[in-house]
Amino acid sequence: MAANSANGGSRSRSILSALAATEILDGQSKLPAANQAAFVAELLVAVLDYLPVADQMRVARTSRRMQDMVYEDPRWVSRLKSMGCWDEREARQRFEDAVRRRREQAATQNSANKQTTTTIFDASTEEQRRKRATSELRDGFETMTVGGPAANTTSLEGQATYLEVFKNAKSIRGGARQEYGKIYGALAPFYFDIVKARTHTEPIVFKAFRDPETQAQMLANLHKFAMSDWSSGCMAREAKLNSMMTIFESAVMREFEQGYEFWDVDGRMRRFGHVLHALNGATSAIDVFIRKHPILNDTDMNFNPIECINRGQGADDVSLTPSQHFFDRLLLKVNEQAGVIERIFPDAEHVFWEFVDKVREDIIMEYTTPLFDESHERSLGMYLKAVSGIFEQTMRFFRSLKPPGAKEEKIREMAKVMVLRVFEPHLDLYLQEELEYFTKQAEEFVSLWEKKLSAQDSSLESYYMSNINRSAEKKDFLSSFRKVVMMPVTALPGMSFSSGSAAPSRPETPSLGRSSPVPGGGKAPTDELAAKAALMASKLEGIKSLCSIEVALSLVQAAKTSLGRAALLVPLGGQVGGEAKEQCSTIFVVLLRILGQRHVKHGFDLAVGHLSEYNPRDVSPGSHEKTGSSGGVAPLVMFIELVNVGDLISQMIDVFYEQQLATPKIADRNDFLDPANMAKKKFEQMLDESVAAGLNKGIDVLMDEVEYLQATTQAPTDYNPLPTPPSDKTASMLGGGLDIGPSGTATRIVALVSGHTGMLVGTTDKSMLDVFNGEVGQRLFTAICKHLKRQRVSVDGAVTLIADMNLYFEYIRTLRIHDLLPYFRALRELSQVYLIDPAHAKEMATVIADGDRFGGVFRAEEVYEYAQRRADWYQVRKDVERAMYGLECCVM
Repeated sequence: MAANSANGGSRSRSILSALAATEILDGQSKLPAANQAAFVAELLVAVLDYLPVADQMRVARTSRRMQDMVYEDPRWVSRLKSMGCWDEREARQRFEDAVRRRREQAATQNSANKQTTTTIFDASTEEQRRKRATSELRDGFETMTVGGPAANTTSLEGQATYLEVFKNAKSIRGGARQEYGKIYGALAPFYFDIVKARTHTEPIVFKAFRDPETQAQMLANLHKFAMSDWSSGCMAREAKLNSMMTIFESAVMREFEQGYEFWDVDGRMRRFGHVLHALNGATSAIDVFIRKHPILNDTDMNFNPIECINRGQGADDVSLTPSQHFFDRLLLKVNEQAGVIERIFPDAEHVFWEFVDKVREDIIMEYTTPLFDESHERSLGMYLKAVSGIFEQTMRFFRSLKPPGAKEEKIREMAKVMVLRVFEPHLDLYLQEELEYFTKQAEEFVSLWEKKLSAQDSSLESYYMSNINRSAEKKDFLSSFRKVVMMPVTALPGMSFSSGSAAPSRPETPSLGRSSPVPGGGKAPTDELAAKAALMASKLEGIKSLCSIEVALSLVQAAKTSLGRAALLVPLGGQVGGEAKEQCSTIFVVLLRILGQRHVKHGFDLAVGHLSEYNPRDVSPGSHEKTGSSGGVAPLVMFIELVNVGDLISQMIDVFYEQQLATPKIADRNDFLDPANMAKKKFEQMLDESVAAGLNKGIDVLMDEVEYLQATTQAPTDYNPLPTPPSDKTASMLGGGLDIGPSGTATRIVALVSGHTGMLVGTTDKSMLDVFNGEVGQRLFTAICKHLKRQRVSVDGAVTLIADMNLYFEYIRTLRIHDLLPYFRALRELSQVYLIDPAHAKEMATVIADGDRFGGVFRAEEVYEYAQRRADWYQVRKDVERAMYGLECCVM
């Protein structure tokens, strides 16, 4: 083959000589004969596609095998696909219909029983079979005229055959060659004629078709037909065709531009716009129409964007009224052009959006960009308001357009595309500035609150410590003097005389009310201890102000504003919508970080610290009387109010999350890896931990108050009353004057504890409330046990003790914590030990040794220890021990 190519073999030379040369070269190969044949077949298959169609037909006539190669259906399907004339769905449908018809026909023939005679030879049947065999040998290209086009091109029917040749093409499996042959027969003569023409007057296509509309359609058909030309020289032929089309397009464009100058919309503009559309989609006409449109130089659209800034009410404000007037006027003018475009161009909707895109670039962006740049230089808040406000107005403008023949869904889709093109240069900066602006604003809110608290604490400390500064200086000097002069004495252990930490000379602490002293409301204390006690009381009363609803509301409102502005970009979808979603989630995360760590957690930590410093024994007796009457320890009550504030803040965050993130689908509440969900759970966990730490410290404070009440209000005669003569006791019982109710101390303790546990109902979740109540019950049990070991209980006082234990048990039962009931049931049984008469010491020993009676809460040794608190223990001890340890038994 290489030798033949070098000798310059012409196209007319027989292909058999080339095949013979191929066989000679392949004959020298050491491959088996079967492999050589397969290699030659594959080579021929690859080469056939690059032969001209006429040469392929000649190859098909050489042999049956070559005909099969040339007639392969995929070969012609690929040519139809290159011209866009093959529809795989249509081909599949036709094939399935054909298969179905054959099955129905076969079923009909099998069901009919019409054969009554046997025909050996039927001349008509044989003739039909011979004709069918002949038709199968036809290649579909016999009807074409190679020398030139068909003669009948002047009539409308004849022209339609050529103009609509692609519309009439069908997608039929097994018939792709015939369909391509129809197209080739119609267009190939014009195609090869136009590529041979030297001037634009020579091509036959311009003579056969006289009007510009049909000429344009034929040129478009020839351009599509050129896509299936893969033979040698196809690039040159395509370039020649494009050259002729350019000449034709230039002539039509001159006519269109002349009509444009006179604004002849329904005349030349409409006619030649349709001609150009048939030729190549009218791209050049669309470009001229848009580029020279009067709206681009309309003086009515000369709006000053800085007017929005000048009309603002403040440094961070921007007025959107001028911009709204701008978009309203522009909307009216653009919608007016929709009807004009529809009259000129067939594809009016496409042209309209091209026109709108030019308006976007030359008018809208020339208005918005200077506004954004200037507002960004003046104020960040102004810039954010300008971008979000103009974004909404721009989106409303594009959605209000009325393109010809467009559906509402298409308008919304194109509106997103246009808005994205307007704001794409500003989106990255805007989202970054939005986050930084909110972060700075939120930190300023919290910092201002912290400064306010710090200033308030400083003023109180200055007020309380103002009258003791000089005395403190004197004491510091005396302390230093003692260290120098009395070194041997101060060196002794336990003999320090440093007055800086000296205890007050009097045993009682200054009385403090429940309201914190206000500067100017009374005389400041002159004693350092009194001043510090007053400061402590002020801090404890200030617990509930450590977390501010106002600060949380300000932060949430600022987050809502920033997140609402950023969320406007989410409907754009794609990368921009995803980035906007991420920024919204980030704003929420920053909100929870600042609100949680900087404000709520910090406030709870301070509150827990203040509770740790509380000591009920430093408070005056009058205050405890108020505490006992009201049923609350002031610091713990205030901390529970702080818990209420924290719970309210948590509910605010839940509502904000649902409305601003979950409902608009910015965050998925079911995605545990979503940053917003993770931050929310972390915030809730932090709040729960802070509340738990505070409640744990609050339990300590509550139990300290309980122990203080037990130590100060429980009279020794409550459980060990003075002996009463028998006559007075009988008269008291007959007169009903015997008091068998609980003691005042037990009543105050139950009121105190129940008041605090009741305050938490509705403010914390049930699990935490159960843990808190359970811990309170356990600690109360321990406090009662310790208190009981310090008492002396007589048989008469046992009645009051039993009443107290019943009161405690009834209270614990209201908590509905079953794990606590055995403990207080055991206490109730334990109180029965003190009611046993001394004469029944053996029964007492039986009760003490009965482990099942106390439900395993107390061992016999522990009950014996409690029994020792009987007032008459030394009288009954010997008998009880004999009965318990078997000392009465004797071995004979």
